[in-house]
Amino acid sequence: MPNTASRPLSLLDLAFVRPPETVADGIARSVRLAQTADALGYTRIWFAEHHNMPNIASSATALLIQHVAAATENVRVGSGGIMLPNHAPLMIAEQFGTLETLYPGRIDLGLGRAPGTDGATMRALRRDGTEADRFQSDVMELSGYLTGYSRIPGVNAYPGRGTEVPLYILGSSLFGAQLAAQLGLPYAFASHFAPQMLNQAAHVYREHFDASNSLQGPDAQPHFIAAANVIAHDDAETAQAQKTLAENAWIKNHLGRNRQITDEDVVMLRDHPAGQQVLSMLSRAAVGTADEVVAWLDAFAEEVQADELMLVNLAPEEAVQHRTLELLAPSIAASERSPSQVA
Repeated sequence: MPNTASRPLSLLDLAFVRPPETVADGIARSVRLAQTADALGYTRIWFAEHHNMPNIASSATALLIQHVAAATENVRVGSGGIMLPNHAPLMIAEQFGTLETLYPGRIDLGLGRAPGTDGATMRALRRDGTEADRFQSDVMELSGYLTGYSRIPGVNAYPGRGTEVPLYILGSSLFGAQLAAQLGLPYAFASHFAPQMLNQAAHVYREHFDASNSLQGPDAQPHFIAAANVIAHDDAETAQAQKTLAENAWIKNHLGRNRQITDEDVVMLRDHPAGQQVLSMLSRAAVGTADEVVAWLDAFAEEVQADELMLVNLAPEEAVQHRTLELLAPSIAASERSPSQVA
């Protein structure tokens, strides 16, 4: 059986609020999952900035990171990512500088260029869409605040200055790969929902990585993170059933924004071109028993030469989410992945 412990395994928690949960319920479930991941040796857990989405509880991303970091001990906690065009770099430096001061050596700052929302909400955020054009300069300005070499004379981040919070570029296109390579930063590709350009982006990033120009310093090495959806269970049929439920929820979320979609509608939409397009977003998914999922992940990592895998726990049911973490845990040997551990 391939060994997932051969490379770092991390988690992206989308902080879903699943009906009939309250927002408090959804956040509490994310905390419990983070505590399980912490105990099992996962490298990091990230939360993403989204706005005006009633089923996602990570809009105030820095606050959620603080809450989860306070409830865990060793796992790194960070953003996957902060949508930098929505913010002034100085304010992000202050927020994450504060987090790093409170939880030294445990904070990551992943950065995205998209607004993380729709046009109307973007305007409510007092943005007009042009902010993304200065993403590169904003990343460099932010780096200056965190390293203590501000690019704005007389302006520093307190807290933040000298904290050296590590930066990651996030993306789902060649733009992010090219920028991360140019700036010599780690790059995380969102193949859990946008897999189309994964292989090409991985190649472009490694081919053009420039350590001499790195914001990390001249000794920087490329670090490519690929995301994948996972559901693991002792019973393969249970895992597949959870996948179907997750796919149905995706169809509802993506095609039901302006109209009510029933369960019967979803069944029909699964075979409709619109539904098939939504399901194609989840094509990078490993579902099955521990052996099956670990073998898939190993082949996936080899295919794109990933230095790290970012797992999206796709199972709707919390017990299966925890079991997935147990079965894939870096700290647990294959001989210990037994059915007796089922949550």
